[in-house]
Amino acid sequence: MTATLPGDSPNPLLGSWRLQRWDISYSDGRAPTYPYGADATGLIVYSGDGWMNACIARGQRPRLSSDSVRHAPEAQRLAAFESYFSYAGRYTLREHHGQPQVVHAVTMSLNPNFVGTQQVRNMQFDAEGQLTLSADDTAPGCDVVRHHRLLWRRS
Repeated sequence: MTATLPGDSPNPLLGSWRLQRWDISYSDGRAPTYPYGADATGLIVYSGDGWMNACIARGQRPRLSSDSVRHAPEAQRLAAFESYFSYAGRYTLREHHGQPQVVHAVTMSLNPNFVGTQQVRNMQFDAEGQLTLSADDTAPGCDVVRHHRLLWRRS
C-alpha cells in the first residue's frame, strides 16, 4: 500500500529527511527556544508502505563513560535519555481545512507516554523542497500556546 495525499496525488514525504532546525515560538511573545539546541540533529524516514520513524538528538552529545549503557552511571543514562527523542509507527496523509497534514500513529517510542497517541503535523514545502512540519500545543501549567516548527531537508 502506497500512502498518497487526498485526491491520489503522489506522496511527497517518501524517503529520508535530515533535521535542519527545531524551534518553538510562544503566544506570549517570549523569545523562541530550541528544545535540543540550535545544533540539534535528526532523521525522519517515510516508507511507501505507510511506516515512519523519527529521531532527534541534541548536537554533540557526550559519550557515556562505559561501553554499555547498563553499566554507565545513572546521571549519564538520564542525560542520554533527556538529549534524545525517537518514535515510530504508521502514518497517513490528509487535508484539514485545506492544510496538508501527516498523522503519525505512534506504536513505539523512547517516551512510553507517546505510544498509542496520534501526532498531527501540518506540512509545508518551500520552493527549494525543504519540508516544514509544525504543530501547536499548550505549555504545561499555563495558557501559553507553543508553535513547534521542524525544518527538514531531503537526505
